[in-house]
Amino acid sequence: MIKKDISFNSKHFRQVPNGDGILVDLSSNEYPTLLHGWGYTGESQTIQKKGTHFGFVFDGLAHVTTYHAGFEQIFTLAKGMYFCVPDSVSIRGGSGIMISSLDYHGMFMFGGPLEKKGRLLYMDGCSDTLLVPPTMKGDPCLNHLHFPPYIRQTRHTHPSFRIGIVTSGRGLCKVPEKEDGTGSDVEIPLISGQIFIIPAEGHHSFFTDDSTLDIIAYHPDSDRGPTHDDHPMINRTFVGDTSARDIPEIRTKSIL
Repeated sequence: MIKKDISFNSKHFRQVPNGDGILVDLSSNEYPTLLHGWGYTGESQTIQKKGTHFGFVFDGLAHVTTYHAGFEQIFTLAKGMYFCVPDSVSIRGGSGIMISSLDYHGMFMFGGPLEKKGRLLYMDGCSDTLLVPPTMKGDPCLNHLHFPPYIRQTRHTHPSFRIGIVTSGRGLCKVPEKEDGTGSDVEIPLISGQIFIIPAEGHHSFFTDDSTLDIIAYHPDSDRGPTHDDHPMINRTFVGDTSARDIPEIRTKSIL
């Protein structure tokens, strides 16, 4: 095995140093995105005005000021809580990350703190929870991944990038030495607070020994979610024995 330090950066995995302000600029990506940090160097305020902002409080108490619906509101979030806020947002106190999806208008929501385990079965003994679901199929989402001790995850890829932060525990990410996916494994230590990016199609797998590992993972897209032709309201509305979904003449044609 080849061991690397905290500055590891490859086609498969990129470690991001903690800091304030814009940490990574992916605005030219297929899914235009900015990764911000706050509260790491004493600058505890971050303001953005464009897109939708997915935030996670890594430590402390964060006071999140929003300007949603035309008026100012202040919310206090504890360690392990998260938010999704369209338009402007300001953060003071605590520390964490905020991921701005520049071309997306999401739903306003706050949640958390994280549960100890995921609600959904994932792979190789891992579980996950969909914290902020896609409003419609294809939209971004925010997830919590839980790895119990002694996980040996299968190497895999994703069709789009992932942004993550280790919320607790420790483990390893293993990636191939060479960009084409061949070569010896490179072992990247993961500790609480580590921020990282997995580029699209990056080969990787996570491992734990005697510790759990918990990660917040942002996905810029989704292959599931409601559509105009498939959502609970239309599917579970019946005229006689027929779902309204299957009665074209009563379907809403456009959102007014």
